[in-house]
Amino acid sequence: MSWTAEQKMRLLFALRSKGVTDKRVLTAMETIDRGLFVQGLFSDRAYDDTPLPIACGQTISQPSIVGLMTQALEVTPRDKVLELGTGSGYQAAILSLLARRVYTVERFKRLIDQAEAVFETLDLTNIITFLADGSHGLPDHAPFDKIIVTAAAEDPPGPLLAQLRIGGIMVLPVGQSDAVQTLIRVRRTEDGYEYDELCPVRFVPLLEGLGRE
Repeated sequence: MSWTAEQKMRLLFALRSKGVTDKRVLTAMETIDRGLFVQGLFSDRAYDDTPLPIACGQTISQPSIVGLMTQALEVTPRDKVLELGTGSGYQAAILSLLARRVYTVERFKRLIDQAEAVFETLDLTNIITFLADGSHGLPDHAPFDKIIVTAAAEDPPGPLLAQLRIGGIMVLPVGQSDAVQTLIRVRRTEDGYEYDELCPVRFVPLLEGLGRE
């Protein structure tokens, strides 16, 4: 069962009220049904602007944060995007409507399998999934035009900064604890890196190695 016009309107209102104004981002989020990515006990809350638990102790981010992160990335139709932390697959699905290709990395095989099933249902053919340690990025496929990280590190990881193309943008949460994290945008320039703080957030930590279920 697909979502209703009322559910779409409610979600779009929440996005706009939190500062998501980019028309391409709003259209992508109106197109991708978040309900497909939320299963089980919390499925009736899929269209609320709130994070929700998913398998493997992970979460699906609240839509307004997904919107703000996507907007901050400034994705163009020619971009090659790296996402670290596939999770439910919701963020990757939205990026797939905006970018040329999306490479998404996840530690948990169960989450990869579930996300791939939804991508297939939606016929999203420009997403490539990897079961790998996301903290190292994907050096064999670098450089990337845009990088998005959906788990918090204490600092932007050096290997990821190195995989960003000059002129590229990375958006990620940073913080030393679960309680205090900030969403930042990093632009790589000819001379180095420029940093902008966007808003306070709360994400699961970026962990090394593959996950055990």
